[in-house]
Amino acid sequence: MAAPPNAESIALLERFVAALAARGIVSEEEIASQIERTDRASPEIGARMVARAWTDPTYHALLLRDGTEAAEQMGVSMAGAPPLGVLADTDRVHHLVVCTLCSCYPRMVLGYPPHWYKSAAYRARAVRDPRGVLAEWGTVLPQGVEVRVVDSTADYRWMVLPQRPAGTEGWDEARLAAIVTRDHLVGVSLPAAA
Repeated sequence: MAAPPNAESIALLERFVAALAARGIVSEEEIASQIERTDRASPEIGARMVARAWTDPTYHALLLRDGTEAAEQMGVSMAGAPPLGVLADTDRVHHLVVCTLCSCYPRMVLGYPPHWYKSAAYRARAVRDPRGVLAEWGTVLPQGVEVRVVDSTADYRWMVLPQRPAGTEGWDEARLAAIVTRDHLVGVSLPAAA
C-alpha cells in the first residue's frame, strides 16, 4: 500500500489544481466529480456488463465491437477514460490482462486495481509464464486452449468477457452477475455456476 501523501505533496497538488482552475481548464468541482465517479466504480459494473452480454445477443455484439459505448449504455460515464476493449474467451482462446508498465486498468468498470495486479511479479510472470500464473489461481486450462496475454495501456484498457458457465441456463442477469468477479474480468480465473 502506498504511503500517505506528505504535506509538501498536498501543497503542490493544491497549487496545481488552483492553476488549472485559474486558467479555466478544469474546476475543483469537476475534479471532485471525477474522483467521486472513480470511487463509485467497482467490479460489479463489469459483472453486470458480462451478464447482459450473456443474455442479450445485441449487447454482446456491441460489447465486443465498442466496450466504451457498451459501458455508456449501462449508465457508466466513460468521459476522459481511455477506450475500453473487451475480449471474448472461447473454447480455443483464453485472455489474460496485464499492464506490463504499471497498473493501467479499466477503473470505470472494474474500480481500483487490486494490489497483486500492480505487483512487478504479476506483471512479469503473466507475460513470461501465463499458464503458471493461471495455475496459481487454480485456473488450469486444457493444453489445446491458447492463452493470449493482452497488455492494458494508458491508451487502451482491456476487460475479458468470460465464457458463460454450464449450468446457468435460464438464469436472469442479476443471478449471472453475482457469479462474475473482478478476477474473471481480467482472466485469472473462470466463473462457475454456484
